[in-house]
Amino acid sequence: MYLSILILPLLGSIVSGLMGRKIGVSGSHIITCTCLILSSILASVAFYEVGICGSPLSIHLNSWIDSEFLSISWEFLFDQLTDCSMFIPVLYISSLIHIFSTDYMSEDPHNQRFFSYLSLFTFFMLLLVSGANYFVMFVGWEGIGVVSYLLINFWFTRLQANKAAILALTMNRVGDMGLSIGFFALFALFGSIDYATVFSLAPFMNETAITIIGLLLLTGAMAKSAQIPLHSWLPGSMEGPTPVSALIHAATLVTAGLYLLVRSSPLLEYSSTALLVITLVGASTAFFAATCGLVQNDLKRIIAFSTISQLGYMVMAVGLSQYNVALMHVVNHAFFKALLFLGAGAVIHSFADQQDVRRFGGLINFLPFTYTCMLVGSLSLLATPYLTAFYSKDLIIELAYAQYSFSGTYAFILGSLTAGLTAFYSFRLISLVFLTVPNGSRNAYLNAHEANLAVIIPLFILALFSIFFGFVFSDLFVGIGSDFFANSLFIHPNNISIIEAEFSLPIFIKLLPAILSLFGASLAILLYHYTPNFVIELTDNSIGRKIYTFLNGKYLFDVVYNNYIISGGLHLGYMISKVLDRGVIELVGPYGLSNTLTNTGINIGKLDTGVVTTYSLYITLGLLSLLFLVFAPILIDTSLFSEIRLVIIYLAALVLVLSPSLK
Repeated sequence: MYLSILILPLLGSIVSGLMGRKIGVSGSHIITCTCLILSSILASVAFYEVGICGSPLSIHLNSWIDSEFLSISWEFLFDQLTDCSMFIPVLYISSLIHIFSTDYMSEDPHNQRFFSYLSLFTFFMLLLVSGANYFVMFVGWEGIGVVSYLLINFWFTRLQANKAAILALTMNRVGDMGLSIGFFALFALFGSIDYATVFSLAPFMNETAITIIGLLLLTGAMAKSAQIPLHSWLPGSMEGPTPVSALIHAATLVTAGLYLLVRSSPLLEYSSTALLVITLVGASTAFFAATCGLVQNDLKRIIAFSTISQLGYMVMAVGLSQYNVALMHVVNHAFFKALLFLGAGAVIHSFADQQDVRRFGGLINFLPFTYTCMLVGSLSLLATPYLTAFYSKDLIIELAYAQYSFSGTYAFILGSLTAGLTAFYSFRLISLVFLTVPNGSRNAYLNAHEANLAVIIPLFILALFSIFFGFVFSDLFVGIGSDFFANSLFIHPNNISIIEAEFSLPIFIKLLPAILSLFGASLAILLYHYTPNFVIELTDNSIGRKIYTFLNGKYLFDVVYNNYIISGGLHLGYMISKVLDRGVIELVGPYGLSNTLTNTGINIGKLDTGVVTTYSLYITLGLLSLLFLVFAPILIDTSLFSEIRLVIIYLAALVLVLSPSLK
């Protein structure tokens, strides 16, 4: 049963991709959706067996690499972390997105290819979270990287989609490089890359080594989970179809980096330095993305920045050693962010494929159901009390304060500010798309309509999850004393601050994020719905324009990358190819060697002149050389080059013979 959870999406993908002509569009829809729904049902059973009943298992298939110390096998681990925290959101959301896509992509000529990629992506994601060693995980990791490229580049005739896909792939290569070096370091230190071996030996290892490994694993997670400075691929990846944005860049791919960090909790817990760096990176990313989201105008890009911001919260929670809270937020975020993206897709589709939020307005009367779903998603994103995200996002901020340390306070301040900014840009989106005066074309409004059932059902289910999931499951995941995760997570006793956060914080600290959210949301509605002139006048003076440009240019990260790093790299490559490869290596390599030998032969041939006096000169020179060799020890101190006298003579002769040709 457990293996069929993995195999079903792969089968669906293979059938849809390789037999697309035979089964047709509807066949591809039916097969992939059926496979994923079956897989979801099995995962729910697995959740009951593994999670509720507490009986994790591992499945050993066969040996993969067996070389001296290194033995890696195809082995899968189904424990609380795999089953509950990753299988459930990945499979549920993936199934819903497949159903959503049957309608959303119905006009597209390449349905079979699309569904094949989607199912393949799901398979690799499941492989990633269920591998029992770092290598099986890495297979899934690289797989989702490749399929992500294929899906962003799905409309491969669009130049912008090509560029976005290449950017996503290359930026993830940077993280993969760090991750690979991390695996080498793990093997060098532990002699194994099985989770069980590595984690049981971690407490006895050198802390510096653990820190280096932790930071290398963080590099991989930073690229996949879009943390500063490897974040700039994620907003670009909105070029793919909307279901892709929802599946990859909201629910699944971006949580792979988080999964890696959480799975490695027994390692990270023994390196305070790595945890400090993780906290600072996460908090900075959360704040950075929220400020950038304030001024974006593309509907999907606003949600993309909100994703980066929420990922920052999760990474921050990992850095504060609260792995279960980070996981809870991963799952919660998956549901409400998928809801937001699918809602945005429904809006874009019903409104003549328009994505600029300045071109919408007044859609609440045309798309009431979609509006309700977007509102639920936004409210959940703001951590409105008793909605899903409230149980994880507010808890992360409280736990940050309860650390009473520099990194904790830093995370608390930035986390609280980010909560306010999040509320602002979420309601800016709601206001501009649904509430304000209509700004679109007349035709678009005449044709605006609610989508059909294939879109409404996924939205409805995701909305239910976004409202109730946190309330139902919060005690299981993050309740005080809940032993749900058993041995799949490890929190060092020194780092447990949940009691502190729950029972001894001042009420003002607990309410601060909620107050700021309420303030941000109200301000956005006020500014964009009632007094829009104020916002326009902000950019009338030069400082307003400068700030706007800075935020709209995403802190000018792309400019720095293009002008300094990328162009420097290209220039270096040009120099190496021209000077080193074509120049130096050719001169001392085969070309230079053969030339020298040929020329030497020709020059020696020229010595044969047929003039007797020249021959007598050669004889005299030979005699002098011989005499020098014999009497050199008397004339000069030869202790240095007693053995290499002949070589020196020959080299000198070669130089003398070559000298005519060099002129």
